Amino acid sequence: MLLAIDVGNSRMKVAVFEHNKQIELFVFEGEKAEKNFKNILKKYPKAHKAILSSVGNLNSVTEKLIYSTLKTEIISQKTSFPFTNSYATPATLGIDRLVLASGAVLLYPKQNRLIIDAGTCITYDFIDANDNYLGGAISPGLKIRYKSLNNFTAKLPLLEKKEIENFIGNSTENSIHSGIINGVCYEIDGFIAQYINKFQDLTIILTGGDTDFLAKRLKNTIFANSNFLMESLNLLSTYSNEND
Repeated sequence: MLLAIDVGNSRMKVAVFEHNKQIELFVFEGEKAEKNFKNILKKYPKAHKAILSSVGNLNSVTEKLIYSTLKTEIISQKTSFPFTNSYATPATLGIDRLVLASGAVLLYPKQNRLIIDAGTCITYDFIDANDNYLGGAISPGLKIRYKSLNNFTAKLPLLEKKEIENFIGNSTENSIHSGIINGVCYEIDGFIAQYINKFQDLTIILTGGDTDFLAKRLKNTIFANSNFLMESLNLLSTYSNEND
């Protein structure tokens, strides 16, 4: 039994896998990590391995608990990935992007693949059919865009995403929603169109916290999977075991 652990900037996710099937997913705030992790270990005493991806800070107590209880593989720049990294600055490439790229390669072999992670930031990662990671793009996510309008103006309110009925905003609040939500969708569709124009037979994967909110608004055919990072960690663990 494997625990796939993703440590984010504020939240922690733990997925329980058995025979490559996800049994349960836990999501909790970072300050509650120790208590929640103890409960997970109590519920799944057969868990003996873990694979850990982190872009945030894991407190020392929880870190010690994980490492002392489970045989843990920590994903780093030195991990063996199933693709050739052609990024000009490979040491600066985020661990989460490396994990997502690995999942795309292992799940969709020998295809041109574009992974769009719609979270705090929106990241675009492209791996060609020969398994070369070429790079992509990073832009602000929905939450950052809402915050920036409030932070850098004197009177615009801080809002949260909501469903919109009309692209023409008939109030200040509706105009903000229309600008941000439609702007993000036009951006994503525009990026996809550029990739499709250059690379044929493109497989597009949309993931991240805003997956479900955005997927229905996009024009292109995509695989929408908000849980793709956790699945990619499980696939990467299997790949590592087979290629030791």
